[in-house]
Amino acid sequence: MSESKPESGPVINPRVTCEGCSVLLDINDGDRLVFARLSAGSTLKIGNKTYSLQPLIGCPFGSLFQVESGKEKPYLSRFVPPTEENNVQDEGGSQLQEESRDNRAIIDNNQAQTLTGEDIDAMRRQGATGNEIVEALIANSATFDKKTQFSQEKYRLKKQKKYAPRVLLRRPFCRSICEAYFKKYPARIGFLRVDALSLLLSMANVTANSDALVVDMVGGLVTGAVAERLGGTGSVCSTYLGGTPYPIEIIRMFNFSDEICKRILRCSFNDLCSVQIETGEQVSQHEDDCTMESQSNEKTSLSIGTEDVHLSSNNGDTDLVPENKLSSSSKTCKAPKAGEKAPKEAIQSWKENGFSSLIIAAPEQDAWGLVKDFLPLLTYSAPFAIYHQYLQPLATCMHNLQLEKMAIGLQISEPWLREYQVLPSRTHPCMQMSGTGGYILSGTRMHTNISQP
Repeated sequence: MSESKPESGPVINPRVTCEGCSVLLDINDGDRLVFARLSAGSTLKIGNKTYSLQPLIGCPFGSLFQVESGKEKPYLSRFVPPTEENNVQDEGGSQLQEESRDNRAIIDNNQAQTLTGEDIDAMRRQGATGNEIVEALIANSATFDKKTQFSQEKYRLKKQKKYAPRVLLRRPFCRSICEAYFKKYPARIGFLRVDALSLLLSMANVTANSDALVVDMVGGLVTGAVAERLGGTGSVCSTYLGGTPYPIEIIRMFNFSDEICKRILRCSFNDLCSVQIETGEQVSQHEDDCTMESQSNEKTSLSIGTEDVHLSSNNGDTDLVPENKLSSSSKTCKAPKAGEKAPKEAIQSWKENGFSSLIIAAPEQDAWGLVKDFLPLLTYSAPFAIYHQYLQPLATCMHNLQLEKMAIGLQISEPWLREYQVLPSRTHPCMQMSGTGGYILSGTRMHTNISQP
């Protein structure tokens, strides 16, 4: 009994990292975002140096780390930002002095800094920390005292990012994963922005105990977002046309528990339509051959820790997932095993009762062709939502749905998002923003027969 408690501890608490879990590393306040899996040998490269991620194991999400210069090699150390109570108290007194100071007399001729690169290297060899190097650069700058407070802050931040980089340990969940992919690789998620994703879930009325049908061709982001909102209740069926399932590797980044992973199932469109006439064996014979091979690979990855990390490193939708060996004796968080083939009982239940909602995120497919096939699988009066990067495919789909009298309450929405920089005396919209977050067609299925042309 005493040995079972440590094994379940790291898995139960989702707010603390454990060995084997996925994390999102925010380097220098958004300058670089990296997905990684924590292990004793996993590393992170910042600049031309490599740092071990072992200090991040067992820390709560939201912790801040800073690069420190050690005697042997630099390492990541937990960093606690200093309080700014003194600055707040002196703000009123320095306001008049700030008004009379400007940058007009400052000439950028590269002669203001007396500290050379050789001096900085000598300080590093003597074991000086990054903060000490930054303070030395400020002390040896001839123009730092002449700059405005805003310019001094920019100068300090610039030197801190170079000589004392910081890493924020972020928890990968629906919003953070979507923001990271939209910033780095938007094409891999069909240019699906976070506000469009939230509107997609709301329009489809994804709530607890729902049976959601998802056509996910954006790497598994929508499937993971639906499963996260269900919270271990209901079910998520990731369906597909043909015999090859669509890849949903992004689900591995969510750190889902076993209970949530059991709710994520896969089933082909042919099986959903042919189950009641007992001919599903012939239709899904090719699919069974493919899934047997994938299941055997998953069993191998669960039995050997090194294979688990190797599979995650081959994932095309992750960045810097290192191929490092995990100790077999250490207690690790297994990668989520989601997306298994749906059992016949679940398929039969879906066929008899219908799905409670439908979400389609397939920018590379024809929207009308998908809706015409999957909409009859919904129960009557069930909502659906379709995402596409462009407006015209959804407009054509909406027109056809009206002609066929398959749905009511049809509307096309374009989410709009504006980010603001909120700082003292300089709050304004960000200078660079995405123009559009795509379009969403939503509606409700009608109780009527589908007329064939």
